Amino acid sequence: MSGPARRVLVCGAQGFIGRHIVQALQAAGFTVRAGVRERSQATLPDGTEPCLMDFSRDTRPEPWHARVADCEAVINAVGVLREGGGQAMDAIHHTVPAALFSACANTGVRRVLQVSALMPPDSRTRYAQSKRQAEASLLSLRAEGRLEACVLRPSVVFGEGGASTALFRRLARLPLLPWPAQAVSPQIQPVCVEDLAAACVRLLQATERPPATLDAVGPERFTLPDFIARLRRAAGLPPARLLVLPSALGTASARLGDLCPRQPWGSETLALLGADNIADVAPLQAVLGRPPRSVFDGPDSGAPA
Repeated sequence: MSGPARRVLVCGAQGFIGRHIVQALQAAGFTVRAGVRERSQATLPDGTEPCLMDFSRDTRPEPWHARVADCEAVINAVGVLREGGGQAMDAIHHTVPAALFSACANTGVRRVLQVSALMPPDSRTRYAQSKRQAEASLLSLRAEGRLEACVLRPSVVFGEGGASTALFRRLARLPLLPWPAQAVSPQIQPVCVEDLAAACVRLLQATERPPATLDAVGPERFTLPDFIARLRRAAGLPPARLLVLPSALGTASARLGDLCPRQPWGSETLALLGADNIADVAPLQAVLGRPPRSVFDGPDSGAPA
């Protein structure tokens, strides 16, 4: 890519991360083609070009050709933590993105960014496996020289409008925090959603080939109970009592959560929380040209509202 991409297709533009990416791209002067679902009621920022797509059905490259043909770059920020409402995780995370990536290679779109997730390499969750399959599809096209691709792997993404942010803030309101034993010690390294969006912009603006992967993490590491306690302190609340649940009870509560797919708690969530989610901050700092911000800095740092 000889210069900055001017028209960018953002898949998942109405989601938490996608909305922030759209805003950052527009602020940097890009034209945004925003991927939207049919019958979606969510609004898009002024100046975006809506583009209908379906990440549960568009599993062949052909439907994507017209969507990407006059774009200089594509960012895929589509993802789900739980299945439900006809959403199949393998299609959303793997087969549809693979078709999108192939369409980019077929039509000459060079730069493609895939917003994935920082996951333990041995995770056997469907979430991790489907995300890894999409990464493999994209990096294979990069290895063949057909795309300038980068997989961004954020830790917990924190910011206004995020489902995990809202969950952590609700937990921080509890004077007694019940917490499964298997998720007490593992650490997270939360990253501000604005920094993740800024990294996407910088990767599109760069004239050099982007890195194959970029771990996107903030400057601080926390165990989850410590992170929730820090949110509670930021809200001016007294310390809560931590009630560590036996592993069997934590597993049982997650299985009950499996029966309610519209909320984030379930067996896959517990498995993901049961392993460290941390990485070296230096690569993200190099892309941003500055240190990433703490999630406790700025307007969205306060906990419960």
